[in-house]
Amino acid sequence: MKITVKDCLQLAAFDKAEVVAASSSLDRIVKKVSVLEAVDKQDVAAYCGAKDQMMFTSFFAMRSDEEAQCSAIEALAENGNAALVIFHVGRVVKRISRRVVLTAERCGLPLIIMDPEMPFGMGDVIAQVSSMLLTGGEDHESSLVSNTVYHLLNFEKYTSFPEAAKAAALSNDFQLILLSEEFNPVLTVETRHRTTIAEAIRLGRKRDVDKENAVYTMIDVHGVLTYWGPVTIQGSKFYMFIVDNEDSYTPAEITRLAEIIELAMGMWSYTPEHDSRAELIKALRRGNISLAYSMKDDAGVDTDKIISVFFGVGLDEPRGRTVMEAFEKHPHLQIISITEENETCGIILGSRGAQDKTDCIQVYNTLKGAPKQTVLFHVTDIDGLEGTVEAYRLIGESWSFARRIYPHKNVFSKYELTMVSNCIEIRMNGGRVEKNYTSLLDPFLNGRVKDRQLLETLTIFVLDAGMNNSRTAKMMKLHTNTIQYRLKRINEMLGAEISGNRVIPGLTIALALRRLEMVAV
Repeated sequence: MKITVKDCLQLAAFDKAEVVAASSSLDRIVKKVSVLEAVDKQDVAAYCGAKDQMMFTSFFAMRSDEEAQCSAIEALAENGNAALVIFHVGRVVKRISRRVVLTAERCGLPLIIMDPEMPFGMGDVIAQVSSMLLTGGEDHESSLVSNTVYHLLNFEKYTSFPEAAKAAALSNDFQLILLSEEFNPVLTVETRHRTTIAEAIRLGRKRDVDKENAVYTMIDVHGVLTYWGPVTIQGSKFYMFIVDNEDSYTPAEITRLAEIIELAMGMWSYTPEHDSRAELIKALRRGNISLAYSMKDDAGVDTDKIISVFFGVGLDEPRGRTVMEAFEKHPHLQIISITEENETCGIILGSRGAQDKTDCIQVYNTLKGAPKQTVLFHVTDIDGLEGTVEAYRLIGESWSFARRIYPHKNVFSKYELTMVSNCIEIRMNGGRVEKNYTSLLDPFLNGRVKDRQLLETLTIFVLDAGMNNSRTAKMMKLHTNTIQYRLKRINEMLGAEISGNRVIPGLTIALALRRLEMVAV
């Protein structure tokens, strides 16, 4: 139930308080409280103003500045604050001037002056108002609670928890969505269609809804108020968000509603549906193609539309979240992913047209240059379910080695992964094939310092700098002329032009094998 300024004034803490301005606006909604510590209007606008917030102040910072007081009131009103409550009049600020009162009246911001002789301090008043907001008032809460309990625990009338939840939601004008730990819907009770579940989930992923708050986390989804929080069902973690269709309830009431719903799930022995999409991803990653075939229909996934698979570490970091959100917003691409600890893997669905594949790669590449803890491996342009399993196999066997060979990269495509896979196989088999490659570097392994410097330059030039002189110089913190001289010496020692198409493939593998060997040592 909504709490208004007028409701707050009925508290004992406001006994003998005087409303000196905007008494006709006491029906303003109050959802939270805060203390005004600003010095000027700019501070108020930047840090203190918030919709439906009751502000408390003694005007300490502007006790002798009538202009600043008026500006602060204007800023609070502009930002939708519910009311301004002033303490210690006659002690801190000598008086509230007529100009200040008229400003509040003109802005429609209720101005309440507390009796300086009252036994309650500012902290006591804030505590009483906060308590009212958290409890919703006993009279206000009874209707929502009793009506919800009536439906959710009516075992004679309803045959299942979803059926009872639907009735409770319709009766009390709310909606209920239950998500798996991977943010995939496993139960939806919709009573309105003002926005999409996918859009709500996209915004929900961006917020920290795991915090143990006194109330659920509120997220405004384009004007639709949703309240999020974690729930545990039969030992498994889920997320639940509740939609307040008409902004009728306080955050505390929504939290109590969530507690009642969670309790009812237990009493119904309700078991949510399996997150078939997450299970499909796990089956594909494990290479269990028969299980993937059996699950694809339950997951609602057309596997012929899979155009890319990916695996990433640290994608919950800001740059990583940006990439995930780009896929969620893309008009033609759909992302399905799961996250376990710090690892995220998933598939991208598209039309299999050239443009969708190009867009997919471009989104991945926006992660280039991200912090080292954020790394992504992808195989794009794959063929059906078998191709998807093969792509995950390629990523699984090569991703950790790829980071050793390319320590400065953080986005790896199938081209780097295929080369790494070949290097792994060459090393495992050893023998003449491995020797053919490693012997290409023999001219630099005679023990001389200058030759070791040349080999280091060659390695960075080929594996890290994309065969770019300037980038090599920057990475080695040397002058470009020095790099050019060294590359000339390298050509002479190899007896070949290292940028030539016939030379670079074998040289790349040789250098990669050496890096793998050096790391192993």
